[in-house]
Amino acid sequence: MVLTSIRDKPEGWTLHSGLWSPFYIQLRILSSFPETLEKIGRALGALVKEEAPHINRLVGIAFAGIPIATAMSLSTGIPACHTRKILGVKTEEELREAISKYGQHSLLEGEVRDGDAICLVDDLVTGMESKLVARGQVIEELEKSGITDFTVDDIAVVVDRQQGARSRAKELKINLHSLIDLVDDGLPMIRNKMAPEEYKLVLDYLSNPNGFKKT
Repeated sequence: MVLTSIRDKPEGWTLHSGLWSPFYIQLRILSSFPETLEKIGRALGALVKEEAPHINRLVGIAFAGIPIATAMSLSTGIPACHTRKILGVKTEEELREAISKYGQHSLLEGEVRDGDAICLVDDLVTGMESKLVARGQVIEELEKSGITDFTVDDIAVVVDRQQGARSRAKELKINLHSLIDLVDDGLPMIRNKMAPEEYKLVLDYLSNPNGFKKT
């Protein structure tokens, strides 16, 4: 599930955040590995219960976050909903423009009630922008439905790429819960499964993404 420019795609990847990266973490295929998905659901669910015991509603961010939120729900008993994907929307400004043209479709599928404390769920986080878009969707839909007593101040992800999301979340007073911090935990765990040149490439990039030169 970890792709690199050395092995898989020489030109690298442009992430949702706009950053270029020589590696890509592909977690959208988790549903094809049910045992792994179940483990992630249990582990991330336990993490949220420990760090944010007030949470009583999960919202999977389309598309990758939906099966993860479902697995967490099955493990913890916390009800889950999910957002709809709005194509072409990458920023909060674009979301506001898209909402005015979106029509009658709901931006949020599932049941939410007054008093709910919501945790958004996704596969990974880089710079927070896509999470803020999803948060805006949820807030817009709930306010449109007449629900006013709720919070959307928690986000849970499987992997934090450690490229600025945590500091951004702190600025916005959002609680970011990550199962695996890529630099601190993730890379050391998979080092023996990577070719030495791939490991060095990823580590060099993450230590200085802006100064990294494409090869």
